Amino acid sequence: MLRYLALSLLFTLCACTRSNKLIIGTDATYPPFEFVDAQGQITGVDIEVGREIGKALGREVEFRNINFDGLITALRTGSIDLVISALSINPERSQSIDFSDPYVKTGLSILAAKDSTVQSADDLKAPGRKIVVRLGTTGESWARENLKDAKIIALDADVSCVMEVVNASVDAWIYDQVSVMNHHAKHPEKTRALLAPLREEVWAVGLKKGNEELKTKVNEVLARMRSDGSFTKLADRFMAKEQVMMTAQGLPLVFELK
Repeated sequence: MLRYLALSLLFTLCACTRSNKLIIGTDATYPPFEFVDAQGQITGVDIEVGREIGKALGREVEFRNINFDGLITALRTGSIDLVISALSINPERSQSIDFSDPYVKTGLSILAAKDSTVQSADDLKAPGRKIVVRLGTTGESWARENLKDAKIIALDADVSCVMEVVNASVDAWIYDQVSVMNHHAKHPEKTRALLAPLREEVWAVGLKKGNEELKTKVNEVLARMRSDGSFTKLADRFMAKEQVMMTAQGLPLVFELK
């Protein structure tokens, strides 16, 4: 009997621990928004946003590092409570999950191989183009919708996509502006950054369908962070070099939504 009581107590404690935690899913391979630092801790802009939401809810936050193409499934099955991972709003995703108000505005752009003849979005449409995309991203969906004559290669890691471009195995990679700038800066002799947006996008927090109470609280936190300068402070802390690059290209900072 004591054994069964002990097991029952253990399961009850586990359930309470899970219910009191705010479990946030993120793919921590995307600096400066989510990445693993030198101490092995998940950090970045999105991580700090998650911490602020946890504080507002009075709940301990646990971050789970999940590959990007598995985040929505984890949310829908209840393994996590939120997705905060540079997640773009699009119609396909909106059919299966809810979104908070936007907190980042960016655009899809092109990392082109140095010797590729690609100079613009129109050049991507030429027959025989080879395009690499990150699996499960809006770059993949845009490419499949708009580049019917291209050979599209879908890979599951940013670094793999970058190396396809660096090695000139493909003409280009389609991804967001910040990533394209950062990866070009790492490989300036082998790549070109074509930052004119193929399409503007906004990022938001992903929530399970129907959780209006949590959605309201998340939106309150995001609105407060916009009004009190928290996003500016996060940009100064995590995005110093990105701010310089975007200013040089005449681009607004990603937290400027208008």
